[in-house]
Amino acid sequence: VQLVESGGGLVQPGGSLRLSCAASGFTFNRYTMSWVRQAPGKGLEWVADINSGADSSYYRVSVKGRFTISRDNGQNTLYLQMNNLKPEDTALYYCARPLTDYSGGYSSGERYDYRGQGTQVTVTS
Repeated sequence: VQLVESGGGLVQPGGSLRLSCAASGFTFNRYTMSWVRQAPGKGLEWVADINSGADSSYYRVSVKGRFTISRDNGQNTLYLQMNNLKPEDTALYYCARPLTDYSGGYSSGERYDYRGQGTQVTVTS
């Protein structure tokens, strides 16, 4: 399994970025996928989920209405469109594959059996 994120960068408050995650080594269209993030000195934080068929998505409250998770199963790619970015969105963003039968917290690292190397998003004026 390989997950490779891209698209991060430095942006001013109110700006936008689109993150991508290229997935390989597994049957991408059979799995729910997630974006998670980790700010400096803080724990892992769940951001969003999208189900395998891309007809259901879920967001943490602080990003709802600003971020959109999507996927292209034909291209084995996961996306995160981030609009109206805020300084508190600054973090290393990871694409992750959650375990199907995990019943704990979404922000627990134990929920994910694979994560990419991350892409840095920095929001500052």
